[in-house]
Amino acid sequence: MSLRLPQTLFQTSQLETGASVLDGEILAEKAAALGHAGKRAEEALLHLRNYSGGKGGRAVILQAAIDAVYAYFIQRELCGFPNHDEPIAHYGIPAEVLVRLGAR
Repeated sequence: MSLRLPQTLFQTSQLETGASVLDGEILAEKAAALGHAGKRAEEALLHLRNYSGGKGGRAVILQAAIDAVYAYFIQRELCGFPNHDEPIAHYGIPAEVLVRLGAR
């Protein structure tokens, strides 16, 4: 049988410092930015998949999808997620977008 101290005697100081508050706000902003970038990439890819017009218009939509996916990947890397295999599979990012990432 083991004994445990009451939680009131065991707690450490839970004072929030300015640095810890700032760290929390930075993490929240990173998460929000990542979610926003993911939503933009998802919408651009959906628009690309559903496009049924001519070739000239498709080039514009393709470039918009490339830019949105590139921005999403950069945001993922800034959040500490360097591997993009999961979002490529999740969003079904086509090869024609992937081969053009970062190219201008």
